[in-house]
Order: sequence, then structure tokens, then C-alpha cells
Amino acid sequence: MTDTKDYGPASYVMDIEKDTLDNPNFRTTRWTGKNIQLTLMTIPVGGDVGLEVHESHDQFLRLEQGKGRVQMGPSKDQLDFEREVGADWAVLVPAGTWHNITNIGDDEMKLYAIYGPPDHLHGTLHATQTDAENDPHED
Repeated sequence: MTDTKDYGPASYVMDIEKDTLDNPNFRTTRWTGKNIQLTLMTIPVGGDVGLEVHESHDQFLRLEQGKGRVQMGPSKDQLDFEREVGADWAVLVPAGTWHNITNIGDDEMKLYAIYGPPDHLHGTLHATQTDAENDPHED
């Protein structure tokens, strides 16, 4: 059984690469503090993180496995920044920027995201993207 506990806001250390690679869920909040939040994500082949914008949240994402296409821009209809990324790449998303990462590889894409401030409720677990889309607490 994979650990799905949110350990924040207590002091905590982890093997972030192992936890990210072991995470089977679309989204698992691993640590929620007052000012930042860490989530682990698994995106199936052909799937994506989901086109979104965080008006007051900066975001850091790091791929541990897989290959993705990053798209960002000032509106959901103007994603004029596009890059391919792979394992060990980081993506920095400024607040107010529309963004998405699509899995364009042959394997699951495994990544983690750090939000500042937190974006999801403490202990959020979405086994699938559909679960995330149907969560009344999500944007």
C-alpha cells in the first residue's frame, strides 16, 4: 500500500524521488503547510495535468519520470510558450499564467508540484483526473 498521508504542517523529511515514483494517484498531497504545499502526481500516457491558472499561486513542478509538453500563456486561448521536458526537468509557473503539461511519452509521467501558497485542501487525494475534476473543493 502506497503512503497517501499529508504530513504537513509538522516537520518532515522524505525521499522525494522515491515517493514521486511510487505514487499511483493522479494527485496526492504529501505536505501542506501555511505557505507552501507539495503534491505528487501521476499522469497516464496521453493524459495531462489539466489546463489551469492560479491567480495568487506561484508553482514549481519537477518531472521524475516521463516526457511532457509544457504549454503556458496569458490566457487559455493563448498558450504561446511551449517546451518539451523530461525526467529531471523543472517547470516554473508564475501566478496568473495559464498552464498545462501533457504526457507525450510512452510511460506514465511522474512529477511533483510545490505551490505557494497551498492550492488544495490538506489531505487531498485524487486517484484519477476525473476525481479531481469532480471534487467540489477544486477550482
